[in-house]
Amino acid sequence: MTFHTYSVKLGMHKIVDLASEESLLAHNRELAEKINKQLKERGIRSVDVMGAIGSGKTTILEKLSERLKDRYRIGALAGDLTTTIDADRIGAHGVKTFQINTGKECHLDAHFISHAVDKVSEDIDLLFIENVGNLICPADFPLGADKRMVVISVTEGPYMVKKHPYIFREADVAVINKKDLAEPMQVSVKQLKEDVKTISPGTRVVIMCARTGEGIEELILALEL
Repeated sequence: MTFHTYSVKLGMHKIVDLASEESLLAHNRELAEKINKQLKERGIRSVDVMGAIGSGKTTILEKLSERLKDRYRIGALAGDLTTTIDADRIGAHGVKTFQINTGKECHLDAHFISHAVDKVSEDIDLLFIENVGNLICPADFPLGADKRMVVISVTEGPYMVKKHPYIFREADVAVINKKDLAEPMQVSVKQLKEDVKTISPGTRVVIMCARTGEGIEELILALEL
C-alpha cells in the first residue's frame, strides 16, 4: 500500500497561504464525508480515537475489544509514525488490524483512511481508528468516523483540557483516564470534567481506569455501542 504525505516548506518569514490551508481542510472534510457514507453503506459503525501519547488509547481499545468481540466483528486501523506496537496489541485480542505508518506526519487524515478502509472493511461491522498520539492536529482532520473520542489521563497534569480546547469541541466523548493516579498526581478529576463541560457542554465525559477496566461499560454506553 502506498501512502501520500504532504509537506509545506515555510520561507524565511514563515508566510503561510491561508487559502491553501482552508482548501486542504475543506478537501479533508469532503473526503471524510465520503468515507463515512461508504462505511455506513457497508453497515460498519466507526470510532475515531484521539489523545496524547501514553493517555491510554490502546489499553482502552483492548478493553473495548474484549467486551464487544461477541457482539461485533471488530476491525482497527492503528496510526503511528513508524512502529506496529499498538496494532499488535489490539490484534492479540482477535481484532482484524491494519497499520498506518505516517512517517513524520503527526496525525492521520482522511486521505490515509481512504487508502486503508477497503483493506479492513470486509467481514467487520465495527471499526476503531486509533489516531497518532497528539492533542492538537487531529482536531482539524475528521476521518469519517461516526463518533470522535478523545482520551486524556490525570498524569498529563491539571491543565490539559484548558490548553487544548478545540479537540474537546470536536469530540463526542471525552475519557479522563487513570483516575487511580489522581491523588498522587494532585490532579482533580472533578475539575477536569468541569473543564470539558465548560468548553463543550455536549461532549459526554467518562471517568476511567482502563488498566482495571473500570468505566468501560459507561464508555460503551457513551459510544452507543
